[in-house]
Amino acid sequence: QAQIVESGGDLVQPGGSLRLSCVASGSIFGGRTLGWYRQAPGQQRASVAWIMIDSRTWYADSVRGRFTISRDTQKNTVDLQMNDLKPEDTAIYYCNAKPPIPALWGQGTEVTVSS
Repeated sequence: QAQIVESGGDLVQPGGSLRLSCVASGSIFGGRTLGWYRQAPGQQRASVAWIMIDSRTWYADSVRGRFTISRDTQKNTVDLQMNDLKPEDTAIYYCNAKPPIPALWGQGTEVTVSS
């Protein structure tokens, strides 16, 4: 059964950095646009960044210039480098395909930005 596992979340001070990683079992990422999503407390899950198979990227306005998405197609991984973190980045972060495949939502990884 295909599975996605996210990691790298932590408690960090404002202005700090984190690198989130996501690994998929099998080849479920192959040929797909991949995305990072986040769900803040009391809010709906929202897109943060996407990366297409040709490495073109898209970022939400709120993270553009601070976050960088990357992928390794051979390792079936997609990472999210997050710099200059702000309290409003606090959320559970998930990766999935774009559009997301409902059966592939993992547990996510929690990011808390607080002093």
